[in-house]
Amino acid sequence: MTTRIDTRFADLKREGRAGLVTFIMAGDPDPKTSLAIVKALPKAGADVIEIGMPFTDPMADGPAIQAAGLRALNAGQDMKKTLDLVRAFRKDDAATPIVLMGYYNPIYIYGVPRFLKDAKSVGVDGLIIVDLPPEEDDELCLPALKAGLNFIRLATPTTDDKRLPAVLANTSGFVYYVSITGITGAAAPDAAKVGPAVARIKRHTKLPVAVGFGVRTAQQVRALAAGAEAVVVGSALVSVVKDSLDKTGKATAKTVKAVAGLVSELATGVRGGKRGPK
Repeated sequence: MTTRIDTRFADLKREGRAGLVTFIMAGDPDPKTSLAIVKALPKAGADVIEIGMPFTDPMADGPAIQAAGLRALNAGQDMKKTLDLVRAFRKDDAATPIVLMGYYNPIYIYGVPRFLKDAKSVGVDGLIIVDLPPEEDDELCLPALKAGLNFIRLATPTTDDKRLPAVLANTSGFVYYVSITGITGAAAPDAAKVGPAVARIKRHTKLPVAVGFGVRTAQQVRALAAGAEAVVVGSALVSVVKDSLDKTGKATAKTVKAVAGLVSELATGVRGGKRGPK
């Protein structure tokens, strides 16, 4: 089965460029603004959209994404509203791949069979679940693949050649290479180290490799795109959301424009020239 993710990476290969993957937290700072942000991402230059599923204990996330999840939860975001967000986005966009990213607990609480059925029906294309190792594939990975969703796995600088085949065994869509050791947004990636690491992963798989964690500028995007099929930006975008809010933490007229503006700037790292509305 070919997913939107497979199609998008095939298109990028034909275009001869890397893709820009953007992460935003569902429901941050409120459901209405969150939908407006997600809708603005493709026009600004995002090729794939990762949507965070808010969770109270996001152990792999740095302060920026933790704060975004907390803002979303405080605004009443839950799994149903996150799936509703995807459904609303799909009314106007049938092509841009959507990946839900987060932790297993909210899916477990929602119910795995129900979640997979609902996720597929609203137009989710893939999942990144950071706390489910390959040893737990029966829990969600294999059922997700059977339901027609890509299951995207994380590889890290500490994933050695002995461990890598297990990590890649049931991975589909793309491999997400975490370019630094530590939490999201903690440090900037070193392109000189990332290149050889991505090349090592490619010796084990034909899947596209996306590089993320700590990417903040178009210059970093350009450097990482030279050796990978995609570059992921997350903490920088949720930080822009935070900086656009008023003193009470509410969205302002700047919020959506600020996120779209940064995505447009970052997109110059994978595309020539400034991006703007289509």
